[in-house]
Amino acid sequence: MARKSSIARQQKRERLVAKYAKLREELKAKGDFEALQKLPKNSSPVRLNNRCMFTGRVRSYYRKFGVSRLVLREMALKGEIPGLKKASW
Repeated sequence: MARKSSIARQQKRERLVAKYAKLREELKAKGDFEALQKLPKNSSPVRLNNRCMFTGRVRSYYRKFGVSRLVLREMALKGEIPGLKKASW
């Protein structure tokens, strides 16, 4: 499980991105890059990471399911994801 502080930091970034999205779009359209530089760094959507909705893990994240590989495997073994099963040959 990810540290609580890193999950909280990510949530703070998400709030800042949502707050400044319209302003950033307007400044980019005008070409006012100096004003863009003065905005908070974390208001840039590039700084967001995809995180597992259960564990908060950043690495090995599956976009289609919104979870990490570890959670995906457990859910597949329990049969919680329709049409997905562990391969064996």
